[in-house]
Amino acid sequence: MSVLDHNAIDINPRISEAEVGDYIALLKPRVMSLVIFTALVGMAMAPGHFHWVLAITSLLCIAVGAGASGALNMALEGDIDAKMSRTANRPIPRGRITRPEAMAFGTTLAFFSVMTLGILVNWIAGALLAFTIFFYVVIYTMWLKRWTAQNIVIGGAAGALPPVVAWAAVTGTVDVEPLLLFAIIFFWTPPHFWALALFRSDDYARAGIPMLPNVAGPDATRLQILLYTIVLIAVAAAPWALGYFDAVYGVVSLILGAGMLVLAINVYVRRERSQSLRATRKLFAFSILYLFALFATLLAEVVFRALAPMVGGA
Repeated sequence: MSVLDHNAIDINPRISEAEVGDYIALLKPRVMSLVIFTALVGMAMAPGHFHWVLAITSLLCIAVGAGASGALNMALEGDIDAKMSRTANRPIPRGRITRPEAMAFGTTLAFFSVMTLGILVNWIAGALLAFTIFFYVVIYTMWLKRWTAQNIVIGGAAGALPPVVAWAAVTGTVDVEPLLLFAIIFFWTPPHFWALALFRSDDYARAGIPMLPNVAGPDATRLQILLYTIVLIAVAAAPWALGYFDAVYGVVSLILGAGMLVLAINVYVRRERSQSLRATRKLFAFSILYLFALFATLLAEVVFRALAPMVGGA
């Protein structure tokens, strides 16, 4: 006679408590919204006619690909997220979604976003989207973030690629203009995230993440923020300096850059704890406005150029 070991058999299989909102949270919707906007600008800048159906399809695929990256990132970082107050309420640390469920969800979204973009639009864009997802999930999440203080610098390439993917969706090629957009986002990323890392350094230390303030110290981080901000101002002015955009964009980029520089200097100078926290929070908040306003100006100029002949001929 066999003996049934009730401890070895799960007679009460887990029933998922996840709701739609939990799966939406896995997609990192705030990051996704920035990806969609920067991709839209890259698409609008691209030359040639692009059918609106293909345009919407491309943006949806890029958005879903970004969401897939977010879901896979959370699946792989569930242990880290549980230790950080900023991320402790995400679906996996709260037990709403398991890591295998998040992994399956993200993998499915990644596969269909890449295949749909490749089949319906073109395979250059599809390949770039696949590389973007791979870079963020494997290179950044699995390797860089846990092993080097330069994680944000190198990993920032993934967040900078959506405009390039969108341009390729329209043209089937990669040119100087989308690479300029890539460079702007790439050099914007370190000041943005290192400002966050300065006032969240305890969180990252508790999770064992080698962010720059925890490895090189706050003072070295402040200096790096200032240096990258200076480079960012020059790179952001490049579309105007190289003749791709008019003086309106150039003036806006310099005004916004001046704001970033003032706040970066403020972060560098103010090192007493309470003043330092206020300075870094202000820089972090303004950096989001900076990128949005800069790309909104690019988009406005593209739209104005498209409408000008029609208005002039009316």
